[in-house]
Amino acid sequence: MAPSATQTVTEETPTSIKPTKLQGTEVAKKEKTALELISQGATLPGIPTFPSYAAHRAHMLHHMALAFRVFARKGYTEGMSGHISVRDPENPHTFWTNPLGRHFGLLKAEDMILVDYDGKAVDGNMSRPANAAGFLIHSAVHKARPDVVAACHTHSPYGKAWSAFAKPLEMLNQDVTYFYGDAQAVYGEFGGVVFSEAEGQRLAAALGPKGKGMILRNHGLLTVGETVDEAAYLYTLMERSCQVQLAVEAAAANGTPKVYVDDEAAEYTFKASSDPEALYCEFQPDLEYEEAMMERRL
Repeated sequence: MAPSATQTVTEETPTSIKPTKLQGTEVAKKEKTALELISQGATLPGIPTFPSYAAHRAHMLHHMALAFRVFARKGYTEGMSGHISVRDPENPHTFWTNPLGRHFGLLKAEDMILVDYDGKAVDGNMSRPANAAGFLIHSAVHKARPDVVAACHTHSPYGKAWSAFAKPLEMLNQDVTYFYGDAQAVYGEFGGVVFSEAEGQRLAAALGPKGKGMILRNHGLLTVGETVDEAAYLYTLMERSCQVQLAVEAAAANGTPKVYVDDEAAEYTFKASSDPEALYCEFQPDLEYEEAMMERRL
């Protein structure tokens, strides 16, 4: 995770000195990126680039399948519920999603289905349907947010538990500040399984133009990102943050007072940690572990 501090760190400014205190002719240079801040030495490589749409698509689908397997390992499966969508790099009005009724832990890149905004399967695996409720949720999000490449939604246990309060996560620790301010939303309605286009549109509207994660009342969690890696990492982070929030609520019920991260520190940590390059990298350890476990099972 990126370090928590309350002032912008620059290339010429030690972390113990605030830029506003610079004297004489010293001038703060360009702010470091999140990856530069977290990397002691050479900076980690961020999101890769690709020579063709085909290469980009293959990478996305491979990482999408691995994200599902990570979700399975972490216990986010619930029957046929749950879906990830990834916008196609060549045809942005279509998106890839998982087949209905296939366990997350078994999914491979070739299992994914490409659907258009009308819900028609246009490529990929035609042997199974997509999830109808998932299509309405994801299509609405992708239409409303052109910047969103991927979205994740499952019925994970702690997300479901915290959703019963229809409240945002509180700034209780460094990690949850990744959802500071407008990056977090709450969808305060619940009308059962999403089977109407209007419900999907209301849900997308609640996420807003800057939302990265959302609590769906009596339902679960939804996260988005500019890569499937970012969206999936944020999902694991939001689920864990719900678990921590519930533990804190239990302790607070016995009279233990909460101490919150103040707004200045929360905003700094969010800005220093939550860009797409850093969030892409945050998910790579889980993906590498999953790939290693797959190789051991072969």
